[in-house]
Amino acid sequence: MTSTSKPATLDGRFRLAVAQLNPTVGDVAGNAELIRAARQEAAGLGADLVLYPELAIAGYPTEDLVLKHAFVSHCMKSVDALASETADNGPAMLVGTPWLDEDGKLYNAVALLDGGEVQAIRYKNDLPNYGVFDEKRVFEAGPLPGPMDFRGIRIGVPICEDIWNDEVCECLAETGAEILLVPNASPYWGHRAEERLQVVVARVVESGL
Repeated sequence: MTSTSKPATLDGRFRLAVAQLNPTVGDVAGNAELIRAARQEAAGLGADLVLYPELAIAGYPTEDLVLKHAFVSHCMKSVDALASETADNGPAMLVGTPWLDEDGKLYNAVALLDGGEVQAIRYKNDLPNYGVFDEKRVFEAGPLPGPMDFRGIRIGVPICEDIWNDEVCECLAETGAEILLVPNASPYWGHRAEERLQVVVARVVESGL
């Protein structure tokens, strides 16, 4: 996608909006509208960037839906359409989506949308394959990621399971990330908040981010 618009710049502060949405698996159009509505609300609050859940455009867990080429294509075209809307100099978006690369490999990905374009893509590295999770069967594991450059800030985006071990966050710290933003979309699990907090604290202590 090409655009004559350039991403907006920060004014010395970084304002993040976290969109805790409940996307419907398979409802790409409906999920895109949830994403748009959250961005509009975030814009009214002066946000620079909106962080959405893992696989927000597709819903989670997608299971075999992502094995359907037409579904993945629909998701990617919808992400491109959302990206074009960021040419208005409003908030950028970090949107979770299935992503098919040029080599035909399918990833659980996050796209940075800003300035009317998809500015960067990062892939989930640590794919869970236990309990209700079945990601190794449908996705490729991405390489260890480096940070995204967002308006002069280097953002590390480990995706969900990527923070349950230290390797991805360690790589992001070593490659210059300044902050970690972690999209997540686990099914509900009672009494899990404290365990998740402990995981996050461990990654912060280890990485300094």
